[in-house]
Amino acid sequence: MPDTHRVTIGTDTKLHVAEGQSILDAALRANAWMPHSCTQGTCGTCKLKVLRGEVDHGASPEYTLTTAERADGLALGCMATPRSDLIVETLGVVDDGVPHHPLRDYTATVTELADIAANTRRLVVELDDDLTFNAGQYCELLIPGTTVGRQYSMASPPCDARQLEFHVKLTPGGLATDGWIFSSLKVGDAISLRGPLGQFNLVHEQTEPAILIGGGTGLAPLKSIVRHALEHALVPELFLYHGGRRQEDLYDVEYFTELSQQHNNFHYRPALSEEAWEGATGMVTDVVVADFTSCKGMSAYLCGPPAMVEAAVKSLKRRRMAPRKIFREEFTVAAKPL
Repeated sequence: MPDTHRVTIGTDTKLHVAEGQSILDAALRANAWMPHSCTQGTCGTCKLKVLRGEVDHGASPEYTLTTAERADGLALGCMATPRSDLIVETLGVVDDGVPHHPLRDYTATVTELADIAANTRRLVVELDDDLTFNAGQYCELLIPGTTVGRQYSMASPPCDARQLEFHVKLTPGGLATDGWIFSSLKVGDAISLRGPLGQFNLVHEQTEPAILIGGGTGLAPLKSIVRHALEHALVPELFLYHGGRRQEDLYDVEYFTELSQQHNNFHYRPALSEEAWEGATGMVTDVVVADFTSCKGMSAYLCGPPAMVEAAVKSLKRRRMAPRKIFREEFTVAAKPL
């Protein structure tokens, strides 16, 4: 096979990686699971040890992969490309008991593009083929005219295998948002994407109630999780909290309000930190702490900016939630392309 390198991961996984292809991309396309989260070099979840061979670290950031770590043979699976045949081992847990789906490329048609909150748009696309994924995962949308992709969580449930919903927040000067989704993209356009990606999910039935906390468009994967959990009766009771600064930052309020009226075991509580209104006021994590005297025997799913996620983790621990029952997805700012 021309222009490829043989890569062995652990003792069982052997695959061919094309020239310029990342180890993580090749592994996921072969349905060989590797721990990962951001796929853009900012989180370090996909860090691996190179036992034999040489890699090109590409644009791996120093803050994620230090010079000392590189010298010690560590690499980021999402950024490293082989320069020779390799033997590597992952540092994270590979067999997590969660169904894994192969990474694939798709073409999609935009069917809806609507403003739903301040500087926030709902993007709905129709795929050219079915996408199997876990509730909570994300896709990477490829920006036209570039080799750059941006990651957005599916807000739709896995049962919608061809119609995907994304929630997109405008980033001033952002290549994907300011330069595309909020400017030139329109209904009927064809776009390219790849997925599924990520290991934030809820797929198995659980006996404990769950608290879901989202900040801004961190609501997207939680919407997927809520719909999937209710459809399959996976969780005995769900508490969804959505935080924003002002009322203009909230969206899908009517949808979740109606959903709570249809399901006695689903509770919805939006909160505003900078505006008084008829609902909960204050930081969303403080609202959760005020609502629960104890979170012992519960689980949590957190998604949003890193500061909110960290605050939520601390708050839940204060209420005696077991750390192993706290699952998180942090929305980080994408690194600028070189």
